[in-house]
Amino acid sequence: MSSSPSESTRNRKAKGGQDGSSSVSDPLRPADHIDSADAADDGITQPKLGFVGWLRWGWRQLTSMRVALILLLFLAIGAVPGSVFPQRSADPNGVLKYKTDNPDLFPILDKLSMFDVYSSPWFSAVYILLFISLIGCIIPRIKHHAKALRALPPRTPARLARLEDHRSVTRALTGTATQDADAAASIDVAEKQLKALGYRVARYDRGRVWSVSAERGYWRETGNLIFHIALVGVLITVGVGGGFAYTGQRVVVEGKSYVNALIDYNSINRGRFVPDDAFVPYALTLDSFDVTYEAVGAPGAGQAGNFKANLSVTEPDGSKRKAAVEVNHPLSVGGDNIYLLGNGYAPSITVRNAQGVEVFSGPVEFLPQDNNMTSLGVLKIPDGMPKQLGLVGFFYPTAVKLPSGAFTSLRGDLNIPLLTLDVYQGDLGIDGGNPVSVYQLDTNDMTKLNGRGTDAKSIQLQPGETADLPDGLGTVTFENEAPAGAKDFSKSVKRYVSLQIHHDDSVVWVLVFALLALAGLGLALFVPRRRMWVKATASDDSIHLEYAGLARGEDPTLAAAVDDLVRGHERLLDAAASRHPVKGA
Repeated sequence: MSSSPSESTRNRKAKGGQDGSSSVSDPLRPADHIDSADAADDGITQPKLGFVGWLRWGWRQLTSMRVALILLLFLAIGAVPGSVFPQRSADPNGVLKYKTDNPDLFPILDKLSMFDVYSSPWFSAVYILLFISLIGCIIPRIKHHAKALRALPPRTPARLARLEDHRSVTRALTGTATQDADAAASIDVAEKQLKALGYRVARYDRGRVWSVSAERGYWRETGNLIFHIALVGVLITVGVGGGFAYTGQRVVVEGKSYVNALIDYNSINRGRFVPDDAFVPYALTLDSFDVTYEAVGAPGAGQAGNFKANLSVTEPDGSKRKAAVEVNHPLSVGGDNIYLLGNGYAPSITVRNAQGVEVFSGPVEFLPQDNNMTSLGVLKIPDGMPKQLGLVGFFYPTAVKLPSGAFTSLRGDLNIPLLTLDVYQGDLGIDGGNPVSVYQLDTNDMTKLNGRGTDAKSIQLQPGETADLPDGLGTVTFENEAPAGAKDFSKSVKRYVSLQIHHDDSVVWVLVFALLALAGLGLALFVPRRRMWVKATASDDSIHLEYAGLARGEDPTLAAAVDDLVRGHERLLDAAASRHPVKGA
């Protein structure tokens, strides 16, 4: 009598290694079984991955849908600072203002690329990883979907009654030659019906059982793939197209012109593939700037309404035309889109030295500081004076004096314009070769000659007035630009506009891929993927018909679709029987 497997195993364990064998050699125990001697002694070990193995593991992780979704979430989160902090590419003046307002925090944020988010290394890393992950996800799915499109619908299940959406009908024989012919004819009708409904069909007849299998909704997966391919297209277009795009800013004062050349930009951010001579030659002249303000007593009194910059455009071919730029209504010239970003006042100032020689004359752009257009401006005079001179001024379109003695602007339009100036003398810091903002004055190596903290008051000027500079340095004049004989100040100060010039040929392709993505998403969300089966079983005096449906994914309309299939099939069978009546045998 043979011993049981457990007894045999215990005997071998008791013998230990006397016969040169162990429990590992037991054919009833796998080598890695927990009951084996080796497993008990050495523990369970995982296989070691080599260099290629780790590469495969990393690639599978990167190309998984879970990682793709995580990277997409990181990309969305990474884009948030781009909307919170001003970006050098779109708002360089805002970056300078943030630096002035937050001198301690600015260096930390700048090292983290918070002001260059979309060109930062960390944002680019997420962008590239997402790009690779999406491609790695899409390629296997395309192969699988192409194979599914060529494959026939699956065989009819043997037990349709196990499916949740199942219907059965028993029909009497129609009097045709045989029961089998009646059953086969009913499936022929179902096959044509399902084809008319847009299903791909396949017949599976077996013995005295006839059936048709149908499937539709392949556009659902096709739409899903279109969406992801379009998303990759957007990423490629934005990434590559950005290398051929440029965005620049230019401040233009009324009566002045701007020529589309690299040297004529105030600031510009261009792609790495944009050469110096890539700019289409055209010119813009700001004829006037129109702005309306809400009347006193009306809701929002004093607030600005419509903005409109009236321009004279010289096209690349030399032709001229009049045009206008408004908020959200850009102007297209030479393939560039020109946007209106901001506006302000540019008081015309003339400075003469002690000998009466003019050392500066022209409009100076003042940057608005509040909604009432209280504006700050800087004037730098490097030559013509005993020492370099810097003037920091405030311009008030509608000046009122507060109880504290300080001035403020009551409205944004010109009613009581006032210009105040503080004078600094010393080193402007422009001789060292380092770039210096024209809207900021570094006073570290300069001496303040008047204004708060000194014995002399700030200079106060209205249009047409002249005042002496401190210490007998000369005079400063606030020029009146209003026509001769004008009785108000409404035209006494020039306006300026801040224009953004944007060129990007890839925007059309971005739009195309975005529309494709929306179309693919619509197909993936609203096209149901379902399978239908109709089976006929012949008996001696009747035909047993079964109908069933199965959805791939959520399909709340599946039950109604099965019911419609049953009713439609019955109508077609009745119609076929009435068209081909069979006389009694």
